[in-house]
Amino acid sequence: MEILLWLVPSVVVTVVAMLWVAWAGREGRGEVDREVAVRRLAAALEPDPRRRRRPSPGYAVPTPDRDRSTGVAVRPSRRAS
Repeated sequence: MEILLWLVPSVVVTVVAMLWVAWAGREGRGEVDREVAVRRLAAALEPDPRRRRRPSPGYAVPTPDRDRSTGVAVRPSRRAS
């Protein structure tokens, strides 16, 4: 049981930090004006006109034409010798 005593300082520090954050976090949680919140949301949802989307770069080599699949797996035939 004595070996667990080294955990006591870290548990005390953790509990004190949790209490401090809970106490400090309750400040400033007043009512937000609805019109201000709506304006902030609208500004966040609108795309930024100054930021243009660049086209994504393509590949230097064109993609090869794919063989048409028939849906049937066929093994290549071997020549009988």
